[in-house]
Amino acid sequence: MQAWSSRPVPTLPPSAAAHPLQAFDTAARQVVSIGPDTGTARIYVCGITPYDATHIGHANTYIAFDLLNRVWRDRGLQVNHVQNVTDIDDPLLERAAETGIEWSALAEQQTRLFSEDMAALNVLPPRHYVGAVESMALIVDLIEQLQGRQAVYPVDDREFEDLYFAQASDSEFGSLSHLSEHEAIALFAERGGDPDRRGKKAPLDCLVWRHARAGEPSWQSVLGPGRPGWHIECTAISLDRLGAGFDVQAGGSDLIFPHHEMCAAQGRVATDQPFAQAYLHSGMVGLDGEKMSKSKGNLVFVSALRASGIDPMAIRLALLGHHYRDDWEWSDELLVSAQDRLSRWREAVRLPASLNADEVLVQMRAALVQDLDAPAALAAVDAWAGASMATDSDDAEAPELVARACEALLGVTL
Repeated sequence: MQAWSSRPVPTLPPSAAAHPLQAFDTAARQVVSIGPDTGTARIYVCGITPYDATHIGHANTYIAFDLLNRVWRDRGLQVNHVQNVTDIDDPLLERAAETGIEWSALAEQQTRLFSEDMAALNVLPPRHYVGAVESMALIVDLIEQLQGRQAVYPVDDREFEDLYFAQASDSEFGSLSHLSEHEAIALFAERGGDPDRRGKKAPLDCLVWRHARAGEPSWQSVLGPGRPGWHIECTAISLDRLGAGFDVQAGGSDLIFPHHEMCAAQGRVATDQPFAQAYLHSGMVGLDGEKMSKSKGNLVFVSALRASGIDPMAIRLALLGHHYRDDWEWSDELLVSAQDRLSRWREAVRLPASLNADEVLVQMRAALVQDLDAPAALAAVDAWAGASMATDSDDAEAPELVARACEALLGVTL
């Protein structure tokens, strides 16, 4: 699968500070150091199920972890960023049936629109952009590995024999989400699981291979004709492209359970190693008092904002104005404020000379290595821009340095 293209990341003067990059690890429940000191950082960011256009909640997640990508690069690291596309799953098939569009055509259409939105928002593309459909062989191989470890078993309901992952095979199951069994079962049912299915060994066992049903797409394999469950897809792709013990698995906080918990459990059982070193999660964006989601239909689409003439950099600034872990509410007022901020910054970097920018670069870097504190980084640029426009200044190189810093660190093109 081909990812989108992006602008080159500007090079900034090297930093004299040696502060470690830290972020909040959901599993550890505390801020920890993230990524290596040298070499290549490895991150897996869970991608979309392409049955509808990119909404602001999606954009919030991908911009949050684009910040992490940019901070790593600014620290001299290479970044192996992997992102999937769940281009076969129940929600996609259901939307295709509702709209009368063939499921693969719908997936291709919405994946293309997502890529256009990401390019417009200046999100750096993943090194590996991988669809579930193209990964069937990987997925089947992983399920076979888990079968060999007695971690997968069949559930036969007379007509179909589906395969399930036994959560009891992982002694660390639950160490990411820290939920009680009662809480976990309730969330599992709410988020696509089937805790009450007859024949399962335990309510939290998850589907890894769904036997072919009439009228549904399926693939031939040694497991029998069928298609994969959701969680096993990301486990297989991440282990193949990144290897066990990669630095970060990331996504929205609604993926903590069951998705990331299941991926981590399957990965540990398959490899006898940690799945990821840390788990980072972005907050949820609401609208009119509820979490923005496809199921609720309360969505603000990035493509619609772009089509109405909104500068994508203003959309990006509106999202960066909130800490990535916070839950918050989208509003028209936030977008207006972001447009005003963008105008001020662009006016400031077009001055023939301004205040020296060395300190603002120091402040931006210091903010971002402390749990990706984008609001603090934005405040540093605000202060510089306001002071530069209010006073006579004589540093002719400062405006260009600030523009490069905003592009390199924040992904905001001025």
